[in-house]
Amino acid sequence: MTRPDKLGLFLHVHLVSDSTGETLAGVMKATCAQFSNLIPIEHMHTMVRSERQMDQVLASMERAPGLVMFTMVSMSLRDHLLEWCARNSVPCMDVLDPLLKTMSQYLGTPIIHETGAQHARDDSYYRRIDALNYATTNDDGQLGSRLDNADVILLGVSRTSKTPTCVYLANRGVKAANIPVVPGLPLPDELQRKNGPLVIGLTVSPKRLVQIRRNRLLSLNEEHTTSYIDEAEVRKEVVNAKRLYARHHWPVIDVTRRSIEETAAKILSLLQERGESE
Repeated sequence: MTRPDKLGLFLHVHLVSDSTGETLAGVMKATCAQFSNLIPIEHMHTMVRSERQMDQVLASMERAPGLVMFTMVSMSLRDHLLEWCARNSVPCMDVLDPLLKTMSQYLGTPIIHETGAQHARDDSYYRRIDALNYATTNDDGQLGSRLDNADVILLGVSRTSKTPTCVYLANRGVKAANIPVVPGLPLPDELQRKNGPLVIGLTVSPKRLVQIRRNRLLSLNEEHTTSYIDEAEVRKEVVNAKRLYARHHWPVIDVTRRSIEETAAKILSLLQERGESE
């Protein structure tokens, strides 16, 4: 661990997995976010399933010592890793071990120790694929499939994170369509049906929206000033969208200070509340 200056604390983090490493990456990201100015240098070692592969991982750790986080089903590989870390005074932890032991004790059920069990191609896997296809064909008002098939429909003016939120929800098995709120353009009649999908309006502060849109235009090498980034016009656009949501009693989520994950979590909560009330 090195501290080159007062601005950041750099830390080598080795993530060792016998599967895809997605679980480790999520835990590492959430953990590091709790420390100010911490800059993790990530070393991802995935699909480690043999002694030879483990030796290559250990060689990498020797070149760049740091914290080790792992998920490993094979007891022999696990012991090999733990022994090396203990011998070299390297902090090492199995991120799932405490949770698995607690759950096993509570359920009175043994742990199956199956590599990549969470990636099995079960019904939930195909449900996520189906949801992703749905999100793709029903993006930005394309309406490639019937809106009645959606679990949720997101509305919002341009650049309110509708598409990435729908893709994130699809990875949770939720069919999400999104429709832009454009001045002068009517919305689909399907949105008015009482027993239709949950409709949610996304909003954002006009000032933040102008910044996002300006960055978008710059990425396209577009320098002309238009109403798309005029603060007065943008404010009017946002206000009119809010009035539309209020008129139809649609729940609203302000995404100004929310990440995609936080917005999706709120949507999942609204879906659950709706399911419990029906």
